[in-house]
Amino acid sequence: MSKLFKELDYQNTPLGNVSLRRRRQLKLNKDVYEVILNDEHLMSNLFIASEVALAKIPLDEIKCKSPNILVGGLGLGYTAKEVLSNKNVKSLTIIEYLEPVISWHKQGILPIEKLLFEDPRCDIILGDFFKSVFEKKGFDPNIRDRKFDGIFLDIDHAPDFYLNSSHAKFYTIEGMEKVCSHLNDDGLFSLWSNNPPDINFVNLLNNVFEMARAEKVIFYNPILEEDCTQTIYIAKK
Repeated sequence: MSKLFKELDYQNTPLGNVSLRRRRQLKLNKDVYEVILNDEHLMSNLFIASEVALAKIPLDEIKCKSPNILVGGLGLGYTAKEVLSNKNVKSLTIIEYLEPVISWHKQGILPIEKLLFEDPRCDIILGDFFKSVFEKKGFDPNIRDRKFDGIFLDIDHAPDFYLNSSHAKFYTIEGMEKVCSHLNDDGLFSLWSNNPPDINFVNLLNNVFEMARAEKVIFYNPILEEDCTQTIYIAKK
């Protein structure tokens, strides 16, 4: 039996203080890993269905037989893990802004341990996704203007609920045109949201991409004892 609570790491970052905690969820009789940013709950592995769906849905639809994938936001690694579970994936590039998050994976102190560092297809880059998307040199410092077959993003809470106000520009026509420019033909962009589908954002995506839709991810929350709905937005170039 683990201890009821342990803070595994605490560091200062450009976004503020970030803490990695492990606590015992007594109702579910399981350990939960969670990340706290400035006393705000950022993420946990209590429910991961939508993080997995962020990769699984588009990977099932991508036409390229050996896709190169970009993930924006490493987090606890469940989206990246789902990408790498697909043996057809040629490469996975991850952009993560917070150095401590990368360090946790490198140390293997998270539930998925060192999986990402042990897979030769995976490259983790310390960088700012939202800054890189607007730069012509693109996301990969080694390959200028590199394009991807899939870009999967999980950083903000929702298209209208940002971790930082500077991200707002991304969720505009200009921002969507920029992310689209980093995709190969027939490439897919997927975006995670903690909220139910927003038809206005779907309409915005449809103004830029060939097609776009919102997929509900519904899961039972035994803590609240009710169903919860999150969203994956899918857009095709």
